[in-house]
Amino acid sequence: AMSAEPGGRGGGGPAGGPPAAPPGSDTYKGWLFKWTNYLKGYQRRWFVLSNGLLSYYRTQAEMAHTCRGTINLSTAHIDTEDSCNIVLSNGGRTYHLKANSEVERQRWVTALELAKAKAIRMRNNQSDDSGDEEPASQSDKSELHGPLKTLSSKLEDLSTCNELIAKHGAALQRSLSELENLRLPADSGEKIKAVNERATLFRITSNAMINACRDFLDLAESHSRKWQRLLQHEREQRIRLEETIEQLAKQHNSLERACRGAPGLASGTASISSTAKGSVQSAKGEASDEDEETEYFDAMEDAPAFITVTADPKHHRRSGSNLSGASEGHPEDWNLEDSVFESSNQSSYNESTGKDLLPRKRRRTRIPDKPNYSLNLWSIMKNCIGKELSKIPMPVNFNEPLSMLQRLTEDLEYHELLDKAVKCESSTEQMCFVAAFSVSSYSTTVHRTAKPFNPLLGETYELDRLEELGFRSLCEQVSHHPPAAAHHVYSRRGWTLWQEITIASKFRGKYLSIMPLGAIHLEFHSSGNHYVWRKVTSTVHNIIVGKLWIDQSGEIEIVNHKSKDKCQLKFTPYSYFSRDVPRKVTGVVSDADGKAHYVMSGTWDEKMECSKILHSSHGSTSTEGKQKTVYQTLSPKVLWRKYPLPENAENMYFFSELALTLNEPEERVAPTDSRLRPDQRLMESGRWDEANVEKQRLEEKQRAVRRRREAEAVEALEEGKDYEGYTPLWFERKVDAVTGELICIYKGGYWEAKDKQDWSVCPDIF
Repeated sequence: AMSAEPGGRGGGGPAGGPPAAPPGSDTYKGWLFKWTNYLKGYQRRWFVLSNGLLSYYRTQAEMAHTCRGTINLSTAHIDTEDSCNIVLSNGGRTYHLKANSEVERQRWVTALELAKAKAIRMRNNQSDDSGDEEPASQSDKSELHGPLKTLSSKLEDLSTCNELIAKHGAALQRSLSELENLRLPADSGEKIKAVNERATLFRITSNAMINACRDFLDLAESHSRKWQRLLQHEREQRIRLEETIEQLAKQHNSLERACRGAPGLASGTASISSTAKGSVQSAKGEASDEDEETEYFDAMEDAPAFITVTADPKHHRRSGSNLSGASEGHPEDWNLEDSVFESSNQSSYNESTGKDLLPRKRRRTRIPDKPNYSLNLWSIMKNCIGKELSKIPMPVNFNEPLSMLQRLTEDLEYHELLDKAVKCESSTEQMCFVAAFSVSSYSTTVHRTAKPFNPLLGETYELDRLEELGFRSLCEQVSHHPPAAAHHVYSRRGWTLWQEITIASKFRGKYLSIMPLGAIHLEFHSSGNHYVWRKVTSTVHNIIVGKLWIDQSGEIEIVNHKSKDKCQLKFTPYSYFSRDVPRKVTGVVSDADGKAHYVMSGTWDEKMECSKILHSSHGSTSTEGKQKTVYQTLSPKVLWRKYPLPENAENMYFFSELALTLNEPEERVAPTDSRLRPDQRLMESGRWDEANVEKQRLEEKQRAVRRRREAEAVEALEEGKDYEGYTPLWFERKVDAVTGELICIYKGGYWEAKDKQDWSVCPDIF
């Protein structure tokens, strides 16, 4: 049998006996088999569950120096595949574990569920950061332990008094008993008996008082560590704020000196602003408020790993025989009038509906203007530093009247790119359109610095454009801690897209980092090409001082798991010293053999172009010692260009044409649909004070449901029963065959329920 050590006890070898204590203690150890790869399969590893963290090692001896991996249970999903398997998933990390028997598997599942429930409770009580805190100073300890010592001393005095009371009370009772045995008048005997009863009652009362004092001391001792953590946390917050203000003052002074010493800077900044009108970070001076934690890139680091040279197609036809056959292309294919690339240049938003679909329904083109409410930003932000964004009680003043589910649906604004990709005969050409689609989803964020509403657990959002645009979309909030949304899109034009996105975010005082976790899947019906990619990190700058602006940074790797084609896209972060165009995106599309076919270039807020590679060669070596590749390409073709914003967009939260319609009331939607959310509807109408009251009511209602669910889980686990927890309505958790991750996949039933108008399974969340 597999060895397990609850609380640090039990057998240590493979033949160790059953656990010596129930799996509810602080530490649980034992051997499990962990899936590594297809070559080695399951390997035996030593697992340790402690403080809400599950860590594993190759051997028990490694516990002293090397940890092979750790997963946080407070944000993890626990699932069981069969009688012996356990699947743990946390964002992009998944552990496939196997026990030797069903009994051992159940012990581990029970221990994991208890540890997860305890970790969630600790995090909700704001004590989840205690592991990262520094030990309190000696003065703090003395401040906290001094009253405890005094209480202990008083308790000892009370115990001494209790012993004396018991001793003298017993002597008094003996004396009264002797008096009762004497021959006294009847009245005297009754009085002595009454005194004896009162003495007994007095002793019982004094014992109860001593026990109550002892319970009070135990409670004070148990809370002393929490007081110590809270005090240390407050002091760290104050120090962090002081450092932030000091950095702001230094940067302000350095900027003033730079402006006085560089008279040509003002004109240069003005020219940049004029060429990029409406850009949130067009002037370089706006982005110079970055603190030391932000990663800067100079001009050489920002330079791509390749150089593109545009060739003359006619000249290439004459000299094509001299080029390397391994890297050359055929320019004739590039200049066909009826090619998919050529048609992409002539497309427009109105033409994207197609001949075979019904005319577009007339939808709203404006919403009420955003009110101009004043707000003391610092009074709210000073209490939020270092916290998870989803746990900060934000007023609607920081929001836009759309939920996160609607923002996720907004990625489909340029769905016609996927409609064109269906027509591509070459998988590498199709990859170009998929890459352009992945970049287009960021175009709406350039001005959108407001925060979408956090969806309630079980909240849904549908976008049924099957008759107009050929697709229908469904989103559902499938988890609250961590917040996760599942999305499924079906298009009758030949593609299906699905994803589960978990948003990890941190507020760092001056900027906000938003890290989407989870993979996006796209499959084309006719070819079977299956594409997978992940989103990059979004950063909102100048949270406290200056004008808010947003940037995207990181890399996207798009993989076609059928043909093994790849596209590497790089989102260049903004740099004050770079000469590149802001918000630049570059990439290369290559086949399974690594041969490059297309170069992608553009910006994530304006357009993306594609250039066919004719010839590739190695260029000169850069100053960092890296050899750059030189691609000789044909003239670029524009695959995607951003639609212009509607008139008066600056007063309508900078919503695009599609975004203006997302919250438009519709009939026959589910009662959990985001359009029916009252606080969001009040905010859109400009009634922000009422929206804030309604938002607090909904959040408190959700917290009450969560507390009830946690209590039921703890009760079930203590009784040894299985507790399923929250189950999504329209999605189910499965292990993805491509990525191996546990992901929510649409199981069907929503659109059938809509046709019947049978919403009996929907909870009352609003």
